[in-house]
Amino acid sequence: MIEVRWHGRGGQGAVTSVELLAVSAIAAGKFAQGFPSFGPERRGAPVAAFTRVADKKINVRSGIYEPDVVLVLDSSLIGLVNVTEGLKPDGKLIVNTPKSPEEIRTALDYRGTLALVDGTGIARKEMGVPIANTTMIGALLKVTGIMKLDAMKEAIEHRFGRIAQKNLNAMKRAYDEITIYN
Repeated sequence: MIEVRWHGRGGQGAVTSVELLAVSAIAAGKFAQGFPSFGPERRGAPVAAFTRVADKKINVRSGIYEPDVVLVLDSSLIGLVNVTEGLKPDGKLIVNTPKSPEEIRTALDYRGTLALVDGTGIARKEMGVPIANTTMIGALLKVTGIMKLDAMKEAIEHRFGRIAQKNLNAMKRAYDEITIYN
């Protein structure tokens, strides 16, 4: 089982990403859970959301306190929210940022596996908007290998309709462009 904690801001699509990933995992024959955690529900406020994906039935019904992966949709949360809290020692941190790995490692005092991609830049180029939620799904799939990229196609098409292809293109670019630092 892989447990993922997503950090974003209200309105950036973290909850949508969790839902799309869970629905796609189930359609691909896996077991999945996806759920949000809100403080004050308002646009721009920090939001956390969670995903579990497994090859067998998931019996856990609690929150995720020690994730295998943390994905940060908005790097401005670094320093505001302790994004690495509870991350397993062999866990992976995925950050949407154009910054260097040294800048992120220093800001977080983090030495584990780090994966970086400019998801917002990709989203702007591919979709015309700076919303990187589906883009970062591609990054997550590359780093974790939990599913093939094609497994997301149906859920993305259903959710986004006529703009689905732009989301799929952005997701593929992030999948191809993410860099992993050990």
